[in-house]
Amino acid sequence: MIENIVFYIVSAILLASAVMVVSSRNPVHSVLFLILAFFNAAVLFLMAGAEFLAMVLVIVYVGAVAVLFMFVVMMLDVDFVALREGVQRYAPVGFAVGIILFVEIAFVAISWTVAPGATAARLSPVPGDVSNTVALGSLLYTKYIFLFQMAGAILLVSMIGAIVLTLRDRNRGKRQNVTMQHERMPADTMRMVNAKLGEGAVMPPQTEEAL
Repeated sequence: MIENIVFYIVSAILLASAVMVVSSRNPVHSVLFLILAFFNAAVLFLMAGAEFLAMVLVIVYVGAVAVLFMFVVMMLDVDFVALREGVQRYAPVGFAVGIILFVEIAFVAISWTVAPGATAARLSPVPGDVSNTVALGSLLYTKYIFLFQMAGAILLVSMIGAIVLTLRDRNRGKRQNVTMQHERMPADTMRMVNAKLGEGAVMPPQTEEAL
């Protein structure tokens, strides 16, 4: 009874925070609601017995992705008013894409059926002598190893592509030529002066070629 009440409360908070993520006008508020949604989703994973997925959701998404996104939004001087000026022009396209996605989800929901052994697997998803983390790792690195490696390669390529697209060579700072410094001789940079006693070191006049 208590588990059902906690499930409905956490699910309601998760749905409400997900709606606020896409409906908030302030991007910082959207990130905060996203973090709240991640925490509630982690609670649902814990209730389902998937403690590894719950910890990954909190550590990876909340601790890295969401916080990094919030810092980027807060540190960059983005003119969100200018970004929203062209939203009305693309509203029909977005509406058409939304209808297509809704129709596809409706087809999936209509044709979806429960597998015969799904009920028994739901009641005992993991053998009693194996933990959730061990079972997930064994399945991921044996049966789905190629798909797992393919997903990692796609993420790596996308990360490299994002870095290449955003990299700009500004040439603002002063740079040094290491090769020229190594080839430099002591006579080019140092001059011996015979200073007399009681007199300071007076540098002889230098020509433009020496300079």
